[in-house]
Amino acid sequence: MPISSRANSARNASQVRAMFGAIARRYDFLNHLLSFNIDKRWRRFTVKKIVERLGRRDFSVVDLACGTGDLTLALRAATAGRVVGMDFCHPMLVVGKQKLAHKQLPTCLLSEADALRLPLRDGSFEAVSIAFGFRNFEDYDAGLREMLRILRKDGVAAILEFSRPQAPVFRQLYHFYFTRILPRIGDRLSGVPGPYAYLPDSVGAFPSQEELKRQMEAVGFRDVQYYNLNGGIAALHLGTK
Repeated sequence: MPISSRANSARNASQVRAMFGAIARRYDFLNHLLSFNIDKRWRRFTVKKIVERLGRRDFSVVDLACGTGDLTLALRAATAGRVVGMDFCHPMLVVGKQKLAHKQLPTCLLSEADALRLPLRDGSFEAVSIAFGFRNFEDYDAGLREMLRILRKDGVAAILEFSRPQAPVFRQLYHFYFTRILPRIGDRLSGVPGPYAYLPDSVGAFPSQEELKRQMEAVGFRDVQYYNLNGGIAALHLGTK
């Protein structure tokens, strides 16, 4: 299957921004509820693997499409270095900044920015992460090139994203939940029709684990590997500059 550099979603960046802005206040609650809190474990695993690959706990990191800052906060707890979260959806950042203030973490900066056009210097971070936001990019190659650009030599990129379960029976059961049940619950509890129907559509159009691995290698990442999480519901891809 050919690898497309562009997202196959019918929605453009402004539509995605508006959609996530509309559910920002309920975003954390619904994420944890609909994933049965497994998403928290996936983020902890992501942080662990970044630390292992870098071999240190004083690295600088930028968390892209950070949303309300769950992964950003997990990274802040793991490193003594500079931590920056960036997202182009302002309402999400408002919620994230409230969480930072509550946890009294002023050294963790959240900033509004487009991940395809980052206001960051070349080679300015030792790690870059993104959790459940990469599939929303309008251009996957452009996103990967930006991640590579801002990394220092031997820096690490981590992409945590929904993927495809591997076992056939489990894949069928999960597909039923993901496409039939989750959108109905999500739309009802969020009070906003659409975002949770968009979720399975965007995941279905996303590259497979092997395809994303090859795409990372094609733009210049080395030592690319991925981990299937919970049977492939999600996958963590790691690459080194």
